[in-house]
Amino acid sequence: MADGSLWSRLYSQPYLLLVLSPLFWAGNTVASRLAIGEVSPMALTTYRWLGVLLLLVLFARKPIVAEWAVMKGRLPYILAMGALGFTFFNAFYYVAAHFTSAVNIGIIQGALPGLVFVFAYLIVGTRAGSGQLAGMTTTLVGVGVIAIKGDVNTLASLDFNVGDLMMLGACVVYALYTVLLPRRPKITGLSFFAGLSVAAFLTSLPFLAVEIAMGQYVAPTPFGWLVVAYCAVFPSVISQIFFVRGVELVGPGRAGVFINLIPVFASALAVLVLHESFHVYHALALALVLGGIFWAEWSKRGRVAA
Repeated sequence: MADGSLWSRLYSQPYLLLVLSPLFWAGNTVASRLAIGEVSPMALTTYRWLGVLLLLVLFARKPIVAEWAVMKGRLPYILAMGALGFTFFNAFYYVAAHFTSAVNIGIIQGALPGLVFVFAYLIVGTRAGSGQLAGMTTTLVGVGVIAIKGDVNTLASLDFNVGDLMMLGACVVYALYTVLLPRRPKITGLSFFAGLSVAAFLTSLPFLAVEIAMGQYVAPTPFGWLVVAYCAVFPSVISQIFFVRGVELVGPGRAGVFINLIPVFASALAVLVLHESFHVYHALALALVLGGIFWAEWSKRGRVAA
């Protein structure tokens, strides 16, 4: 492709790439709601990763084949990570969309950094400073505001939305996946992603079989296939490519802040595309989630500087 092409110009704009990545990831939130009645949750999960595999076979098979010798020695790890980060996370995510709003899903995703802190401490003993702990707590309080819909009476009646709880479960699974990532085999990111995608597809098949056996399977409609295609191409592949390139151009510290745009974009898209309501408690929760994330990040940078 010529240097003067649109793709080349885009690929040299780190901040545009780092804004588009969370925008496409947030679009997955809207897609999960649009999929209702058009394709069932596990069908969406399975066909999404099948689509990713087809793209990888078409465009990236050579480097993957070259690193297969290293990958096959770590197959149990790759299988477990693909199941955690892709299959289980997506399954919780897409089922949650049947019970809660895209606004809620997007904001609850903001709990991920706080949950990563928790698992990092429990699994590898990584300690957080007081500022990071305060930021994490603030973020989780924001998620709690979503869970009770801004009404403390919900705590007394224990009337929680099952979709919100499932989305929180998705975040727990993905946080565990994130903490275990540093143990990955010494291969390129593309080959590792390919291995995880194969694992995601294979581990999703039993869940798809259960969905079919329970009579819950919904074959994709023409619009359902469009949702599957979006999920396979944009949040699965293009976002990953854009984010990795953004990190390469500006560094992980500056790039990581852009992930915080996911709940912002998800809330905006839910209102604009799905015409969902945005309540005062949503605004409060979003402020707490983003404020907690930035508090933790600012505190962490202060400790590194010191």
